[in-house]
Amino acid sequence: MPQISVVIPAYNAEGTIERAVRSMLDQTLADIEVIIVDDGSTDQTAAAAEAINDPRLRVIRQQHQGVAAAANTALAAAATPLIARMDADDYSHPTRLAEQLALLEREQLNVVGCQVNIVDASGTPVENLRRYEHWLNDETLTPDQILALRFVEYPLANPTLLGRRAFFELGYRAAPSPAEAFPEDYDLMLRGAAAGLRFGKVARPLLDWIDHDRRLTRSHAAYTPAAFDRCRRTHLLAGPLANRLEVDLAGVGQTGKPWLRWLQSEGLAVRRAYDINPRKHGVVIHGVRVDDPQQMPPADGTPLVIAVGSEGARGVISPDLLDRGYVLGRDAWFVA
Repeated sequence: MPQISVVIPAYNAEGTIERAVRSMLDQTLADIEVIIVDDGSTDQTAAAAEAINDPRLRVIRQQHQGVAAAANTALAAAATPLIARMDADDYSHPTRLAEQLALLEREQLNVVGCQVNIVDASGTPVENLRRYEHWLNDETLTPDQILALRFVEYPLANPTLLGRRAFFELGYRAAPSPAEAFPEDYDLMLRGAAAGLRFGKVARPLLDWIDHDRRLTRSHAAYTPAAFDRCRRTHLLAGPLANRLEVDLAGVGQTGKPWLRWLQSEGLAVRRAYDINPRKHGVVIHGVRVDDPQQMPPADGTPLVIAVGSEGARGVISPDLLDRGYVLGRDAWFVA
């Protein structure tokens, strides 16, 4: 039995599938199998994959059902204890799996990703995604950072994942209707975190994440800002805020005010609110008095939702919270 199964859902990826697959077959860790599920492509994706001459490769064809179903089909066909994800239009560096496996075992993690280069098809960095790349690579690097910031955005790039089978057996879910669409990869990660699984990341870019107009994250309703927001709020209510009657809120600016209204609309009393803007101190917003964060009392078990959107603000806020006894990811949660 191979050590790792690499699963690749593919849809109309005729022009990129060979490079993506060969980047996995050429890994320094060679004890793998690669399972491609062609999800009802209308081009020659399956034929291009089948033309790759390697006994470690399997191609499964199915009617078009979407990426969640295609990934689940591949997972069902895999028999190994470790699973790696890969997309049909990306490129994995040769040492990716070896370095990820070393981190997974050394730190006894359940899932690991890696840093990424977000580039276009020619290999040029995508300028308007530089901030997001920095967030993925530097702000969500350690297991603690990944858990504490998981309600801001998905802190791992899905095609970088290598994990133990138990994580993937939670299964990718599809929304019951387009109006309820959510990102299936983010949903799986949040369910894994709620189950107590630990996530890590190799501190080196080992995958070129190719950005283009046809990418699902650019074109599908499941990856819009509204869909991500729906996903994070659903998991917040089911997890950290379950059975809670009141919360505290840090940040009542452009990011925080919508969260204040939403928390109240869900029946949660916002006990205290804080903001670094001195002009807001003493002001009552939606029935809640806003105070200086320096007046924040020690942590008492009440969840603290931290709604700040400006770059670098989270790093400034974190030390003050820790001084007051909050544990990020346990009783204090960043949101965006």
